Amino acid sequence: MSQTDPNCLFCKIVEGKIPSRKVYEDDDILAFHDIQPWAPMHFLLIPKQHVASLAQVGPEHAGVLGRMLALAPRLAAENGARPYPEGGHRVIINTGDDGGQEVHHLHLHVIGGPRPWRKG
Repeated sequence: MSQTDPNCLFCKIVEGKIPSRKVYEDDDILAFHDIQPWAPMHFLLIPKQHVASLAQVGPEHAGVLGRMLALAPRLAAENGARPYPEGGHRVIINTGDDGGQEVHHLHLHVIGGPRPWRKG
């Protein structure tokens, strides 16, 4: 991990300063359950490197973002999403205040399970 923000909630989770219920971890990516789930299955996928939002993503982030998107279906299935096409899941990236982003560290919400959900 080359860059963190000492005031960022998710950077503190990456560093182990704040506990989380981990779903997945490798050198570049962390996935953990959302503490206020919108759906029966709801976890977040984040890059360990601090990137404030999708608006700050550049070509140098393509590899980790591609891996995050490729991991989402597998992790969703492992965490209770019913198989496609009858089941499935949603991947949401909120960007900026108008986009509903509450924590300014790029993250993907992966949600699924029987509908209706509280949000979305």
